[in-house]
Amino acid sequence: MPVIHFVTTSGETLTLAAENGRSIMEVAKANDLPMLAACGGALACATCHVIVDPEWYDRLDPPSEDEEDLLDTAHGLTPTSRLCCQIRVSDALDGIRVTLTPMD
Repeated sequence: MPVIHFVTTSGETLTLAAENGRSIMEVAKANDLPMLAACGGALACATCHVIVDPEWYDRLDPPSEDEEDLLDTAHGLTPTSRLCCQIRVSDALDGIRVTLTPMD
């Protein structure tokens, strides 16, 4: 089972096992990590914004135009920002590191 390393806004790293096919947002919410994820993964907000570790970013499928449009509304946007509802867990992503962003 792949693992995801979540870095909290306080700098703590939490390593969680994740089922293939689930979104990183679903893994975060199922483990009560501090993430609003207001639309529940419907690609209708930017409240599951995370910063993907640069060494992992290019391994992801590129963001869709809709995701890019929503990311433009996110606070603290970086070159490796993504909406984690759009990142599906797979064996290829075993060990990915994402940093949570503040919920305000």
